Amino acid sequence: MNTASTPAPADGPRWLSADEQLVWRSYIEAATLLEDHLDRQLQRDAGMPHVYYGLLVKLAESPRRRMRMTELARYAKITRSRLSHAVARLEKNGWVRREDCPSDKRGQFAILTDEGYEVLRRTAPGHVNAVRQAVFDRLTPEQQKSLGEIMRIVAEGLQPSEAGADLPWLR
Repeated sequence: MNTASTPAPADGPRWLSADEQLVWRSYIEAATLLEDHLDRQLQRDAGMPHVYYGLLVKLAESPRRRMRMTELARYAKITRSRLSHAVARLEKNGWVRREDCPSDKRGQFAILTDEGYEVLRRTAPGHVNAVRQAVFDRLTPEQQKSLGEIMRIVAEGLQPSEAGADLPWLR
């Protein structure tokens, strides 16, 4: 909706300008295409979606390749239900296992298995190549730096800090 020529009421929305609309729509198109590109690459190379790959990476980077399920959901920015479903699929593949938390009977750990680590090791080169070709090879070093700064600002602005915030990993 281009309403640049229509003034907003004093208490109405601040409509995007034509230039802002172009930026926003370019972002949406690029983000959608990038996620699809990475999903297709990972499905082809490892039979998993991009979100599952991210979970394996986070577990691989964690001490003893293990992480509390609640922390893993927070990292992935997904609901606990979606995480539970994803981990169940990764368990079925033998890539992750769950273990009860000894200090908290309700808590569980997700643990990257040796088989999961090997899948990640084999898949990572193709994935980093897909990321490099889709993003970094198209940008100058200055553009890469700007993109990183912009995404950090956006992410920080969207990360709720108040108690009781409606966060996906709390649902």
